[in-house]
Amino acid sequence: MNINRIKEIILDALFPPICPVCAKIVAGGRKICPACERKLCFVDGPVCEKCGKPVDDDEKYCSDCDAYEHVYDEGRAALVYDEYMSKSIYRFKYNGKREFAPYYAKVMADRLSEKISSWDPDVIVPVPVHKSRLKKRGYNQAQLIATELSKRLKIPVNSDIVSRAAATKVQKKLSAKERQNNLKKAFNVTQNVVKYESVLIVDDIYTTGATVDAVAGCLKRAGIRKVYFATLCIGRGN
Repeated sequence: MNINRIKEIILDALFPPICPVCAKIVAGGRKICPACERKLCFVDGPVCEKCGKPVDDDEKYCSDCDAYEHVYDEGRAALVYDEYMSKSIYRFKYNGKREFAPYYAKVMADRLSEKISSWDPDVIVPVPVHKSRLKKRGYNQAQLIATELSKRLKIPVNSDIVSRAAATKVQKKLSAKERQNNLKKAFNVTQNVVKYESVLIVDDIYTTGATVDAVAGCLKRAGIRKVYFATLCIGRGN
């Protein structure tokens, strides 16, 4: 047994892992309850060729991507954003359950590593939060996921490339058009990025793509040629 496994066993004994779905203590060295794991709705079958939302067999793009030309090049998600993941991510973002991040990253790596490898990104960039929100929450949930994903995919992460210039309204309360307007000039590139050709944006949820587009836009204006995204969850495409 290697030293990392011994450390993991000790930490699990001192701080028993919490299931990221039901938030109950998980026994037996698991990171999620077997019953909750069966509830997870993975993104399988036909997906939108642009954003990766589940679509019907005869559809090439989801309704959003069919109607709107996104700035980013392509993206994928691991799970469908449903009632179970909605509660999970709420606890992760607002109830301090930052310990969910390693499991989220594992799911993303297991489901998306092949696709991400085909994109060959030079760096992972988490979607930043404004300093006021960071101070209130204590952490950036996207950065936690990106850091864990970086360890698994062996792709460097840089959380300082993009900053959030404006404290915008909460996106989930806005319409698609309002989301786009809400994020105008919300992000800035803060470093020289000419050494990168391809960037992977990481976030927890993809809905309309307004946030990813806003980050991708500032990266492309700074000279990045290709911008992709990977998220834990995504809405349905129809």
